[in-house]
Amino acid sequence: MKHYNVVAAIIYFKEKILCVQRGESKFEYISKKYEFPGGKVEVGESNTDALKREIAEELRMDINVKDEYLTVTHRYPDFELTMISFICDVDKMSLTLTEHIDYKWLTKAELEGLDWAEADIPIVNKLMNG
Repeated sequence: MKHYNVVAAIIYFKEKILCVQRGESKFEYISKKYEFPGGKVEVGESNTDALKREIAEELRMDINVKDEYLTVTHRYPDFELTMISFICDVDKMSLTLTEHIDYKWLTKAELEGLDWAEADIPIVNKLMNG
């Protein structure tokens, strides 16, 4: 089974957290699900460098990476991933979607109202209960 090392950004602007919606996927179980933005770590790249690069590519945002938050290993039917999430913040809410189809800035209490990708659910739960 294919395994990916990925990073994810929990991006804060004041009390709101950025949630992004995936587009259509060949895998129904992640198609149009919400997630924390991020992506694959390339060979020779640090986790924080990968995160900053992915957010710049996907959202045209510059983020401030603060602290490592939670590492999740999740097995989907067709692949497995290890996702390291980081608490980040931004100076402004403006962004440009280049890969996702929608985004929302939500409070912690509002997070459970979205249809999340399974690998992101432990992060959502920790945010809501932490």
